[in-house]
Amino acid sequence: MTSTKPRLKIAYLCDHSPLEKWTYSGGNSLIFKALQDHVGDVDILNNSWGLAEFVRRALHHLPEHLFLRTRWRVHLLLSRVIAVSLHKQLRRERYDVLFCQYSFQSLAAVKIPDGVVSVFSSDATPSTYKNSEIGQYFGSYLKISRWFDRFVLAREKKILKALDLNLWPSLWQKGLADKMYGLNDTQSVMVPWGANIPKPDIGKNQPAISNDLKLLVLGRDWNAKGGPIAFEVMQNLRSRGVNASLSVVGCTPPQEHQNDNVSVYPNLDKSDPEQLQQFESLLQTSHFLILPSIESFGFAFCEASAYGLPSLCLNAGGVPVVENVNGHLFEIGSRPSVYSDKIIPYITNPKAYSALRATSRKYYENTLNWEAWGRSVAKIIKSRKNLSSANR
Repeated sequence: MTSTKPRLKIAYLCDHSPLEKWTYSGGNSLIFKALQDHVGDVDILNNSWGLAEFVRRALHHLPEHLFLRTRWRVHLLLSRVIAVSLHKQLRRERYDVLFCQYSFQSLAAVKIPDGVVSVFSSDATPSTYKNSEIGQYFGSYLKISRWFDRFVLAREKKILKALDLNLWPSLWQKGLADKMYGLNDTQSVMVPWGANIPKPDIGKNQPAISNDLKLLVLGRDWNAKGGPIAFEVMQNLRSRGVNASLSVVGCTPPQEHQNDNVSVYPNLDKSDPEQLQQFESLLQTSHFLILPSIESFGFAFCEASAYGLPSLCLNAGGVPVVENVNGHLFEIGSRPSVYSDKIIPYITNPKAYSALRATSRKYYENTLNWEAWGRSVAKIIKSRKNLSSANR
């Protein structure tokens, strides 16, 4: 007779419901599902602000760019009031784990019950983002936000340092957080995230590289995703005799970055079978994903690796790209010719390109998928739970 251990009971906390699949580029929903599939039974905590709910609703009337920058700061200021509602929810059930995703402010003033393992996960925090090369590149939209910087950093440090576990998808973010908040390796762990698509069956017939080279850009913001550089790389390749083309999915480049060699798909709806097939075909038949953008992570790189598609990206932020494994990294400011210099040798050495595709897919299978994330996180959390129980 075999006995099965009871599943962990997890309280899931975020400022947006993971049932809204569009939030946080889909990451909120993906992590919720991975926890449910591989770690335990997950209850979504109500993210109402309780007696301050009228304030939250009022903030929704702000323009989106102001709402996104104001909401979490106001939450910190009203955290003692907001936390009352959470305390009631946490007392109703005997949870093993409190798992907070993305919104660190949701943990402000929250008293975590004894024996409950506290976990936070995100690809960045406001302070690590703002003080990194990413934040320096994009700058501050609201100049007044600088007055809050010390206050925010102090709250982040108090909240995250008190947790049992902080999970980061990149060593870049782990390093920043460890230094900024004084975290140790026991409470700060790197576990890469996965792709925002189901595992594709790519078969054995991978596209061979040739002089007809296909580049792919994925993203909603042409400039932020490095689209102008991608266009210039295509143009540089063509000037050197390569019949290069560029497909753009998710946005529309300005007129100066369009010509007969650029195909634009402003929005491919993955819920529509025909559009999903078009999206999958582009990932399957392209030769390189080119996203010279500054990212804190980047699900698109995971999706590319799932199809064995090598990525060309910047050596900045927390991109899940390993040099010569699932693509190539370039320094910020690299000229288009530098990208071309890396691409062209593959055209004359197809075996090397096929090997890069193979290692890209292998990296996805071993690392950049949610099953791998779920197994690793389950093991880590259960070890913390056992330690917590032993110390009671």
